[in-house]
Amino acid sequence: MMAALGRCARRLLLLRGFPARGARAGSGPGGVAAAAVVTPPPAAAAPRQQHEEEEEGDMVAALRKNPDYHGFDADPVMDVWNMRLAFFFGISLCIVVGATFLHYLPEHGMRKWARREAERMVKERERLGLPVLDSNYFNPSKLVLPAEDEE
Repeated sequence: MMAALGRCARRLLLLRGFPARGARAGSGPGGVAAAAVVTPPPAAAAPRQQHEEEEEGDMVAALRKNPDYHGFDADPVMDVWNMRLAFFFGISLCIVVGATFLHYLPEHGMRKWARREAERMVKERERLGLPVLDSNYFNPSKLVLPAEDEE
């Protein structure tokens, strides 16, 4: 994380015109000349470090060309359009379509449906003059039972 923070800070410094490495001499806040800070060049950079430095160079060039760089394309017009499309499809549509999908999902557990169905059954049984609750779940005259000798 610190390495990433260092790269970001170097990029910002390069955009502001400060050198990335080496000496910078000038007068300090009180008119006193500041000592030059010299960092020695690295002896032999590993291929991974060279690749990161090349990426930083490309990034700095893109940031100088386009200060409002969003990270989608080096061309400023394509960068803005790609950013707008990515945010439109990635954020807006996901939120709208996702919220609509969640809203129209069937109720989990179907509690409201069970309540409506019970109220409908009570009204139907009252209309027919039957008791609201019956000890038999099914009508016993309609049940097909096996013959007693087949047991």
